[in-house]
Amino acid sequence: GAMSVDSITDLSDNTSKLLEALQLSHPHELDPRRSLGKKKMLSLNPITWQVPRIVDRCCKHIETHGLQTVGIFRVGSSKKRVKMGHLLHPLEEFDQGLDVFLDEHQSVHDVAALLKEFLRDMPDSLIPRELYAAFLRTASMEGPEQLAALQLLLFLLPPCHSDTLHRLLRFLSEGARHAESSWGPDGIPGNKMTVSNLATIFGPNILQKEKPGEKDACAMNFEDSAAIILVLQRLIEHYQTLFMV
Repeated sequence: GAMSVDSITDLSDNTSKLLEALQLSHPHELDPRRSLGKKKMLSLNPITWQVPRIVDRCCKHIETHGLQTVGIFRVGSSKKRVKMGHLLHPLEEFDQGLDVFLDEHQSVHDVAALLKEFLRDMPDSLIPRELYAAFLRTASMEGPEQLAALQLLLFLLPPCHSDTLHRLLRFLSEGARHAESSWGPDGIPGNKMTVSNLATIFGPNILQKEKPGEKDACAMNFEDSAAIILVLQRLIEHYQTLFMV
């Protein structure tokens, strides 16, 4: 069954303290090759799904209308169009908790910008700031040890954060599958959004450091930036294994 972990301190009762968990003695238990025989895929929060409508609708819209759009997340959208134009009415309805359907007339670039803006401006980042350092620490790990550490950290996410991250990673994985162009009879263009490109774009939006105080107002250093990209790459590439319980 699923392990329920609500805080860092709770982890000690279920397996071990967080820092000890990051130095696993049995990393082979999460070897993807050992999981191939498992057919049942479960969320870390299997009872109900808690994904904000705005995230699910944006993902579905792009999955339906934008997977072949070149540079879907790199091509900027006019903030005026997002905040004051085409998406103003849907955005207000999302804010009111209403279910909103985005049709084919909505620009996929505007919807992509709306999704990024929502993730960037969450009161707490999708991966809570208190876990920022622990997630970045996994960047120096490799193979099954790294995946095992990431899965244990995912156990710590609040249900809404866990479910939303799972939905986002599934979406990004699907987007990356359409990165390359098809040179067959159909000649379907690719979106050029590789896993690395997607991790570079979304990493800083979902993995955010504690807001700097007066004594720590410097910008994110290069090492942190590289680690964020690497960690999100692993999450996108292995999300199915990581969310299997």
